[in-house]
Amino acid sequence: MERRIITTEVTAEDQKIETSLRPQYLKDYIGQERLKSTLKVYIDAAKSRKEALDHVLFYGPPGLGKTTLSGIIANEMGVHMKVTSGPAIEKPGEMAAILNNLQEGDVLFVDEIHRLNRQVEEVLYPAMEDFAIDIMLGKEATARSVRLDLPHFTLVGATTRAGLLTAPLRDRFGVVQRLEFYTPQELKVIILHSAKVLGVEIEESGALELARRSRGTPRLANRLLKRVRDFAQVKYDGVITREVTDFALDIMDVDKLGLDQNDRNILHMIIDKFSGGPVGLDTLAAALGEDAGTLEEVYEPYLLMNGLIQPDAQREDGHGSGLPPLGTGNVGEGMLY
Repeated sequence: MERRIITTEVTAEDQKIETSLRPQYLKDYIGQERLKSTLKVYIDAAKSRKEALDHVLFYGPPGLGKTTLSGIIANEMGVHMKVTSGPAIEKPGEMAAILNNLQEGDVLFVDEIHRLNRQVEEVLYPAMEDFAIDIMLGKEATARSVRLDLPHFTLVGATTRAGLLTAPLRDRFGVVQRLEFYTPQELKVIILHSAKVLGVEIEESGALELARRSRGTPRLANRLLKRVRDFAQVKYDGVITREVTDFALDIMDVDKLGLDQNDRNILHMIIDKFSGGPVGLDTLAAALGEDAGTLEEVYEPYLLMNGLIQPDAQREDGHGSGLPPLGTGNVGEGMLY
């Protein structure tokens, strides 16, 4: 499928502006109220005991603020944060070097932690539990194991696919939090704040309409704000109003629900080719010429949230999914438009 303006994956354009737009402390963070209140208790308790915060796992769809929250944890604890990602660490020695360079109380943020190499992951087990790593010195008959003590640190893992984490790794996180999609009102506040930082004039009605079409995702809201700003400056008087927002987003093919042509292709395929469902994930992916993992991770969550598709208990491969198996249930069950 074509590249989407409404993708929630981070792009080069997002990286240029996200740093300036990210809140630095919990009091400035908008949305995720339950998570914030819980996290504040854990942080305050750790600070009062002068200990490192317990290891934290954030999971949920992309663009909801997992990386931002890890930075906030470091700021609230008054420590440094080191950032890496699962695919970037290929060898156990690389992970050992990163851990050995941490200072007392530091935060190590690992994005896409579900993509860690299994051998690398095993280095983390003693590091997370005992704050030590075992290193093999020598070869064959002269080989011996040496245990190196590490400073107490906080591992913050982020993943969009918590189900792919191995049980031993998942069980070593003391704090596990899911990030939910944002409401239009929460996104409106974020958009108004971002517009102020970027020096963009925007009316509340324009901000609310942007929020409604941002798929519950702050990253997408900020990206659309930049694009609508361009239309406001070139086609109008520079102020983002409801009229400007409607005009710009209609041209960008983002409809009132935040759906683009790819989303509509999925829904029309289910309606026209599969009589409204049910249809299995792999079958639908083959019909669309799309990867099944992409459908499940990128498209399915937002369509489910808006009630445009309905989940079924089992998928073709036997695992639960929002995309029901082919040939089960009555016509009209499963994915519905």
